[in-house]
Amino acid sequence: MSSRLGCKKIMEKGNQITVLSLEQALALPFATQRMVHQGWRVIRLETPAEDGGGNAGDPNRYIGSDIGYHDLHSYYIAPNIGKEAITINLKKKEGQELLLKVIKELKVDVFMCNTLPKRYKQLGIDFETLKQANPNIIWCGISAMGPDYPDRAGYDPALQALMGYTYLTGESDGKPVPCGIPIIDLKAGDEAFTQVILAMLNKKVGGKEIHISMAQCAASWLITALPQLEFVKNDSELFTRSGNEHRSFIPCNVYPTKDGMVYLAIGNDSQWAKFSSQIGFEKLASESRRTNSGRMIEKEKIYKEIGEYTKKYSTKEFVELSLKINLSVSPVNTTKDVAALDFVSKGLIKTVLPDGKIVSLFPSSVETDFLKANNNVLAFAPRLGEQNNKVFSESGFSEAELNEMVKNNVI
Repeated sequence: MSSRLGCKKIMEKGNQITVLSLEQALALPFATQRMVHQGWRVIRLETPAEDGGGNAGDPNRYIGSDIGYHDLHSYYIAPNIGKEAITINLKKKEGQELLLKVIKELKVDVFMCNTLPKRYKQLGIDFETLKQANPNIIWCGISAMGPDYPDRAGYDPALQALMGYTYLTGESDGKPVPCGIPIIDLKAGDEAFTQVILAMLNKKVGGKEIHISMAQCAASWLITALPQLEFVKNDSELFTRSGNEHRSFIPCNVYPTKDGMVYLAIGNDSQWAKFSSQIGFEKLASESRRTNSGRMIEKEKIYKEIGEYTKKYSTKEFVELSLKINLSVSPVNTTKDVAALDFVSKGLIKTVLPDGKIVSLFPSSVETDFLKANNNVLAFAPRLGEQNNKVFSESGFSEAELNEMVKNNVI
């Protein structure tokens, strides 16, 4: 089976919308990965190696397990399957001219980037410059805090700290901690994908310039935290770290079982009544606990009591008992457990490693017609500049011209 499995269909179906993306790290590659799932043609743009060596291009190429190629490590693979890759030295005037030529000749619909805003004009990738090649181009840039903060770098853990996520996460008597996945990167990527789609639906003559601030995206998700400032009597009532418990609904927490841990979320008084009336759990019920506000007063005692009951059951037994009365319950799964869930495993996107091995990576957020037509298989993540000859030939350059650009470190 070819390591480029799925590439033919991607190229045939993806030409309707072409995206050129100066991308690195995760936020933007995640956005363009969603575009791949729609069957769009995504060409990632990176910096060529200086003097033929070094860790050129996306730093994520060199992170994670080594799969036998210097520029292909495991952390880079998943967000970049189904894409093409070219290199252009945008520090050179010739490179900037080449970029405009590619946009014009390939009729690029969307240009995206996630470099510092101060570099937009320096590299010749700003909206006004690229409009010279396509007056109706959709331009989208992701940065830490938008163009008003042109020098501000943005990495997910630091932004989680800046935006209060870290302060709100962890045990009440422990250190602040970030979420286990880079949620601000992923939120910003989703927002970029959404805003590009909206720009296409409302396409205007003159194109569209979109700026995605990772910090603003993160702030928009503080919908249960920021409004508190208007309603609490003093700072002691504000949300802070609360471990596994829900801050408003009682009892929502994690409990031990005979063979693991289980999370039980009770979200209203009727659910509590059903739970506390089950055989063996009746002692949990009392008039003072009938309402959520009453249970809030006794929450620590309730958590302890429920934990004593759950320890008498296996995880499977307690989950089944709770599901019978329509409660929201779940084992605390490992990543391996999640991969084995039926609705996850059947939707995993696959690719083929250079050695021919088929690997399962991650599911799409929704099933798309394009993925379905390709049996959820996408071409392997491209090596640095892998499609240089193909893309630049499509843009009208001869083999001699390509060789000259390589010689001059333009590509």
